[in-house]
Amino acid sequence: MAQELKTIELPIHTDEMMINMGPQHPSTHGVLRLVLRTDGEVVVDMDPVMGYLHRCAEKIGETVSPHQFVPYTDRLDYLSAMNMNLGFSLAVEKLCGVEVSERTRHIRVMVCELNRIASHLIAAGCYGLDLGSFTPLMYCIREREKILNLFEAVCGARMTCSYIMPGGIRYGDLPDGWVERCEQFVEEFLAVVPDLHHALTSNEILVRRGANIGVLSPEMAVAYGCTGPVLRGSGVAWDLRRHGEPIYTKMYDDYRFEIAASVGGSYPKDHVYPAIPPHAVLGDSWHRFYVRMIEAFQSALIIQQGLQKYKKSEPVISEPMKIITKIPEGDAYVETEAPKGQMGFYVVGDGTNILKRSRIRSSSFCNLSVFREISKGCMIGDIPSILGSIDIVLGEVDR
Repeated sequence: MAQELKTIELPIHTDEMMINMGPQHPSTHGVLRLVLRTDGEVVVDMDPVMGYLHRCAEKIGETVSPHQFVPYTDRLDYLSAMNMNLGFSLAVEKLCGVEVSERTRHIRVMVCELNRIASHLIAAGCYGLDLGSFTPLMYCIREREKILNLFEAVCGARMTCSYIMPGGIRYGDLPDGWVERCEQFVEEFLAVVPDLHHALTSNEILVRRGANIGVLSPEMAVAYGCTGPVLRGSGVAWDLRRHGEPIYTKMYDDYRFEIAASVGGSYPKDHVYPAIPPHAVLGDSWHRFYVRMIEAFQSALIIQQGLQKYKKSEPVISEPMKIITKIPEGDAYVETEAPKGQMGFYVVGDGTNILKRSRIRSSSFCNLSVFREISKGCMIGDIPSILGSIDIVLGEVDR
C-alpha cells in the first residue's frame, strides 16, 4: 500500500529592495530619478527625485525685459513652445492692459493647436516605444515633422519658436502660402487619424500594458492638482479653453470643439473612435493616452475653423507687434490649457521695463506629484506605462 505523502507548507520570506530607475533610464523621459522600494516585482513605494535640470528660469525672468524672456519660455515645455509663449504673453498683456487684434487672435489659436497636436504625437509615439512598440513612433514623427515645417515657415524655428510675444506675434502676419500649406496638413492629418488609432489605440501591447494600470480616481486627481489629459483621463471634463478666465477663453469663444473626457462612459462623438477595451478602467494609463488621441483630432477641427476665420479677418496688412517699454505696478496671473495641463504664469511689475517677480505654475510638476500614489502595488514593468501616460517634460518640471 502506497504511503500517503504529506505536504508541508513553508512560509515564504521576501526582502524589500531599493532600486534606482533613472536618471539615465530611457523610460524616465529625461533626467528623472525614481527610487523604487520593491517586494519582489511589486512596487511597495516610489519616490520621484527631481533637481537634475534646474535652469533658474523664474529668476532669469526678473533680470530681463518681457520680450527678452520669451525665448526662455520656449525651453520650459520645449515640445509645446507656442503654448508656453502664449501663457507668459497673456500674463504680461493682462498686467499692462494690452489687447491684440482679431487677426492675431486667430493666428495664436492656430499655432497653439498645431503645437498641441505635435506634443500629443510625441506623447503617443513615445508611449508606444516605452511599452515595446516601435513602429507607431514613426507614424507620429512623420506627422509632427509637417507641423515643424509649418513653424519653420512662420518664424524660422522648429521647436524653440519665440513667436507669440507680449503685444502680438513676431513678424506681424503669416507668410504667403502658409494658409494653403496648413490646410493641406490638416486634410492629410485627418485622413491618417484612423491609421494612428489602428497602430496605437487598438494596439494589443498598449491595451494590455495600459488598461487597468495606474488607476487615478477623479477625487484623487483633483486633490493632487492634476490637470490636462491626466485629469480628463479620469473623467473630469475640465478644460481652460472653456472654463478659464476671460482673457484666455475669449480666444476660443467662436470656436466649436468638444472637451476630450469620458462623461457617462462615452467620449465626444465628432469622430468614430475605437471601442474602449472591456477591461480598461476610467482613470487608468490607457484612458490618459486615449484622451490625447481625441484631443489631437479636436485640435485639427479647431485649426480648420481658425483658417476660415483668419481669411475673413481684418486688417489684411501686417500688424506691428506692440512693444511694451514700461510695466505698470501691480500683478497678474493667467493659466492656459497647455498640452500637458494648466500652465500658469504670475508676473509682478514695479513701473520699470523689467518684471519685479516672475513665477511659473508647472502642469507637469503637479501631475508628477500623483505618480507615487498610483504606482503603489503595481509591478516594476508597469512604471514606464504609468510615467509615459502622465507625459512630463523635465524642462518644465525643473524650472
